[in-house]
Amino acid sequence: MKKQIMAAIDGSIYSSNALDYLIRLFGGEADIAIHLVSIVSSAGSDQNWMLDVDPLRGQTPAVERRVRVADRYLQDARARLLRNGFGEEQITVRVEVSTAGVATAIHHDASRGRYDALLVGRRGVGKVGEMFFGSVSAFLIKQCHEVPLWIIDGEVTSTRFLLAVNSTPESLLAADHLGYIMQGCPDVEICLYHSIPIFGSRTAAREEDFIRQWGKEWCKEHLDIENYLFHAHARILTDNGIDRKRISQLPMRRDLDASRDLLRQARRHHCGTIVIGRRGRDIAKGFMGGVSDRTMQQAQDMAIWLVG
Repeated sequence: MKKQIMAAIDGSIYSSNALDYLIRLFGGEADIAIHLVSIVSSAGSDQNWMLDVDPLRGQTPAVERRVRVADRYLQDARARLLRNGFGEEQITVRVEVSTAGVATAIHHDASRGRYDALLVGRRGVGKVGEMFFGSVSAFLIKQCHEVPLWIIDGEVTSTRFLLAVNSTPESLLAADHLGYIMQGCPDVEICLYHSIPIFGSRTAAREEDFIRQWGKEWCKEHLDIENYLFHAHARILTDNGIDRKRISQLPMRRDLDASRDLLRQARRHHCGTIVIGRRGRDIAKGFMGGVSDRTMQQAQDMAIWLVG
């Protein structure tokens, strides 16, 4: 079965960077399906209130123009993928007109359970970018926990991965997602890394926390909680078909800020993508957010996969 990737396209340099990322990772891979989606919001459009009274009236001229522009962007994106190793049967395109905002519509579409990942190019950098441009990606980072979220910031040239390792079920789920997506890619390179906080620590995980997902026998054999689950992460990757020789363990370091440390290690080891398992949206993460939030805010020319 093909892995199903939804990519949000808006004709900007940001979605162009996201397409480049797909091409570098998956160009020529037959088991990937790319669903290019462009959202046209009709919220606030002149005369669109009439649709509530007369749904047969059709869209306003302004919305129809935006639909035509969106379709042109999608056709250009499709042609670009076809030129770079993807087959006709691997690509679908769709314009969706929504009375909600663009970010909300993308979230609703992605959360219906049809996709293995949602890919979005980020507009702007961190909090400053959000302030000046508004940010679809910022909304999705906060709200989209139903499907793994791939955020592409700038130009990502390396296809190496840094998998953030810690003793939590969310971290193992991130490893499982990475292994599933990259199975069948023989040249994949994955670095396992754990950043040790100088101050504070999370509550120690218990074996019971993992049994529901992976079963008692697997946990008894492979959980190495005292070793931050380095073995368990590697085992999940190999269970997904990743060659053990393509997985390396980086030396652990201590740092005041794990997010800054993750980005530094990714650059030092030439990794273009950081994969992080994150806690649910309802869990308190403090004023500055969790590690995944802070990593996302500081990332430049990097892809961040948020799982959970």
